[in-house]
Amino acid sequence: MNYQTTVSLKDEENLNSKKKEKKVYNHKPTPAFIGASWSALLIGMVAYCVGLWNAEMMLNEKGYYFTILLFGLFSVISVQKAVRDKLEGIQVTEMYFGISWFTSVASIVLLTIGLWNADLELSEKGFYAMSFTLSLFSAIAVQKNTRDVAYINNELAAKEDED
Repeated sequence: MNYQTTVSLKDEENLNSKKKEKKVYNHKPTPAFIGASWSALLIGMVAYCVGLWNAEMMLNEKGYYFTILLFGLFSVISVQKAVRDKLEGIQVTEMYFGISWFTSVASIVLLTIGLWNADLELSEKGFYAMSFTLSLFSAIAVQKNTRDVAYINNELAAKEDED
């Protein structure tokens, strides 16, 4: 038996209407996190490039490693953008999504193959691997922060237009 009073029916309606409300994300990244992300990106990229500049290797090898850095940075930013677009309901083709992931993995594999076969000390190989990883991770964080701030600013502007 279901003995519901009018009070409990109203409570149930309120719960159902709350569930249907669109959850609005309104927390901007803190300036400290934004600064830390940019700092990590710059430190990783500069360290990697200074290491290349000072390396005892041929110019074509330096070009290979520099190109891998740029390729990796672009690829992970593309993945982050595609993931975020899907989350926000913006259409992303599966082909683009797949290519973004493939190129991100490819950049890591290419760096690994290059370092594996390089005539470098193990500590140098570790240095390049870690500065590359730091750069990729922080590029994702910078892209996320940029996207979060833009999204929130757009939401606030839309809300002001409604009022």
